[in-house]
Amino acid sequence: MLCPSQVHKPNAVSEKERLESLVFGLLRQRKLDFLDIYGDEMILAAKAIVTQCVADSVLQIEEIDTDVVTKLADQMRLMTFPQWFELLKTVFESFLLYLQRIKATLSVIRNVVLEVLDSSQRNRLLEEASSGASGQESSQGPSLLEGEAELAYLTHEGLFISDALNDAQQQQQQVVAQDQSSVVGSRIQQGRAEAPGNDLASGTAETYISREQSFMSGENMMPTELEMNRVINNIQELMYTASDVSHDRCVKVLTARAKDGSLERLSSAEFVCLSQAVEGFVRDTEELCGRRSVSLRGALQSQANRFVHRFHEERKTKLSLLLDNERWKQAEVPAEFQDLVNSIADGRITLPERKTPGPDDRKPTEFLLVNGQKYAVIGTVLLLIRIFLEYCQCVNDIPSIATDMLTRLSDLLKHFNSRSCQLVLGAGALQVVGLKTITTKNLALASRCLQLVVHHIPIIRAHFETKLQPKQFSVLRHFDHITKDYNDHIAEISAKLVAIMDSLFEKVLSKVKAPMPSACFRNVCKQMAKMHEAIYELLPEEQTQMLFLRINASFKMHLKRQLARLGVVNDGGPQHGLVVVDVAFYTENVQALKSLERLDLNMAEIWEQKR
Repeated sequence: MLCPSQVHKPNAVSEKERLESLVFGLLRQRKLDFLDIYGDEMILAAKAIVTQCVADSVLQIEEIDTDVVTKLADQMRLMTFPQWFELLKTVFESFLLYLQRIKATLSVIRNVVLEVLDSSQRNRLLEEASSGASGQESSQGPSLLEGEAELAYLTHEGLFISDALNDAQQQQQQVVAQDQSSVVGSRIQQGRAEAPGNDLASGTAETYISREQSFMSGENMMPTELEMNRVINNIQELMYTASDVSHDRCVKVLTARAKDGSLERLSSAEFVCLSQAVEGFVRDTEELCGRRSVSLRGALQSQANRFVHRFHEERKTKLSLLLDNERWKQAEVPAEFQDLVNSIADGRITLPERKTPGPDDRKPTEFLLVNGQKYAVIGTVLLLIRIFLEYCQCVNDIPSIATDMLTRLSDLLKHFNSRSCQLVLGAGALQVVGLKTITTKNLALASRCLQLVVHHIPIIRAHFETKLQPKQFSVLRHFDHITKDYNDHIAEISAKLVAIMDSLFEKVLSKVKAPMPSACFRNVCKQMAKMHEAIYELLPEEQTQMLFLRINASFKMHLKRQLARLGVVNDGGPQHGLVVVDVAFYTENVQALKSLERLDLNMAEIWEQKR
């Protein structure tokens, strides 16, 4: 076979000259269908490549009995992924060589056609210039048998793509080729002028002169310029066909393996390797053939869609199991998760390599630190951070699945929000994991975990934006909707915390009476202290202050309503004095709590304004 790397070798030049002579002879015989026959042979050779590659691979795998498993597709499905992946890479390499050889062959054919076309145009101009000259006699071309021999040599002898033929075919064609070679040899010898030595360059020049002389002698037998241009177009189309055929055969290797769903069950790393190998082959063939073939990319995209679906369902199921077993207690933060969050803050949106445990490993911490803020977390939200980084990592490795992966990640984040709402605000955890009650600490912890996710949503959004085309940016609106849902959920939890105290105030303040400080005020202050103790370590200081301002507003509303019902006014009377003592006790206790020292309680609002 003639390969581009052989083009400067003596035997390669010799074979190239033989091919040029053969094509020239076919053109003189007007056998313009030789490219069709060549194309048929090309398709047969492509099929044979896959068959041979599979056969060679199976020979090295003892577990596959070819007497029992006869079909190629079944044999491929019995391979392990590493075995099949090596086969696929071998198929890719074989088709690249196949296309290189076809391109070399078609390049030689095209050059001969262009040479003949150029000669035809020059002779036509000469004829027009010498109007009185007599027309040249057309010499009789070679016999039909000779043309057929040349055609057989071109398409079957084994010069370029016919390795797939069996031995019987090869022997038959060798006989034909030998007969043809003697004819071609005599023609070449006649065209040479007693040139000394065996210099390759002079030999090539002599061949060109020989073809010029043959053309002059057989001009009227040559195809027309229109026919020649059609042949040139067909040569380019044949190269495109070779590219398409190669991709189509590779698609069959891919779909044969995928039939039982095994490609959907690949690990992320394995699918990335597959994707990169396919993309590399597609790029190489596009560069070689100048043709953007879609079949193989389409097959890969189809597998990618199935992979994304399986990838997402596995992680969503895992998240559901984690949530349904979550007891909503504060978890310690392992060092690897703190490192993960630090990496995200530094702009590295990727999964770090797992470190092997060592003697100097850091101990877990009580809080997760993010940009200087402390986050009390549950174990599930730590794993959620790692899970959404897995989605980002997949998009890094396979950019073509960015939109699909974004949609699935949106679904995952929505699922965490809705399920945690059902379990905590909706008290579903009472039945699912047997909690006795949903405490204020459970609520505050849930709120803080939601806030941690909200903090990372803009970072995830920015990462996906770099992987999308501008026309795809509309899908980013999913993150806006998710952020709103999370913030609404956080607000509902805050409202629930206020409602807990509101219910207490309504119940307790209905019993306001002497002595001072009354038992109901003592109870109110005790419950507010318990609330503060539950949430102070979980929520940031400013959130704690805002929450207690809302609780204080609720307290004042209920106290004002009760005073109006009892007819107590700020007239300086005995009843007014008793209430003032109670309010002072309340104010002192609330402002004694951490971070609430300077809270403006504005207790004057409990009195009706005098008119």
